[in-house]
Amino acid sequence: MTTIGYHCSHEQHAPSALLHYVVAAERAGFGAAMCSDHFAPWGERQGHSGFAWSWLGAALHATSLDFGTVTAPGQRYHPAILAQAAATLAEMYPERLWVALGTGEALNEHITGERWPAKPLRRARLRECVAVMRALFAGETVTHEGLVKVHEARLYTRPQRPPLLFGAAISADTAEWVGGWADGLITVARPEPELREVVERFRAGGGRGKPIHLQACVSFAPTEAEAEKAALDGWRNLTVGSEFKADVTQPRFFDAAARFVPLEQVRSIVRVSADPEQHAAWLDRDRALGFERIYVHDVGANQDRFIQSFSELVLPRLGAR
Repeated sequence: MTTIGYHCSHEQHAPSALLHYVVAAERAGFGAAMCSDHFAPWGERQGHSGFAWSWLGAALHATSLDFGTVTAPGQRYHPAILAQAAATLAEMYPERLWVALGTGEALNEHITGERWPAKPLRRARLRECVAVMRALFAGETVTHEGLVKVHEARLYTRPQRPPLLFGAAISADTAEWVGGWADGLITVARPEPELREVVERFRAGGGRGKPIHLQACVSFAPTEAEAEKAALDGWRNLTVGSEFKADVTQPRFFDAAARFVPLEQVRSIVRVSADPEQHAAWLDRDRALGFERIYVHDVGANQDRFIQSFSELVLPRLGAR
């Protein structure tokens, strides 16, 4: 069975509002949740960047959902501190937390003042961080000298079962790479042939039999015109190329780069429709690819309306609960 989850966008909403939304989402029938982990939003107009790890403790306490987040160890977060944060939540709320690890973006990581590495070094650094975190979860005392440095670190509070460490991947190449070390995959929705390749490459790289999760950006509104406007306003900045997205440091630069993005380009990353049957069809295709969790991220501002209408008009068409 596939569970339909609710994605909490810290870039777009205040943490107090997100806590209200995720409680409402559980009551409406969403079966899981995940959140972003940003220091800055993707654009000045989005306007928020709450600290995900503070918020996760409140959200886990306020609901009975399991949660995940996508984060980047190695620069903004030392891997030992990230392991401690995850272990603490997993001890308090057993088997309700997974953590997806990626190489990150300069938008969030540049704040330390450290040089932003090229992608090959970021990949190597991530592998070191994964090894450090797994050793800490296992109760080892860790000293490590490499792209990250750890000196005699040990976690004294650990859960009976450590949280799963997923790999975050957008491209098929990255999906194949994370298949060799991750406990599972989290990726983003896109046209079906591209998404199918990501899944197949993950499995070919060592991920066969491991769980796969999907974050699906949607714009669902009462009218097509309103859905189109919400998609342009809320998520046009994410249409910039992957290299630009990884290396740019300021939200205002994303605003400038995406100023004249057309709607059709936004449709390549956001599922825009006022038709509940269309949204159900998209989710059915995702389920056919084997995704066990699909986290729906409505990019519009009116989340209360989205939660109610999506739960009433789309979820019953799936029977995913």
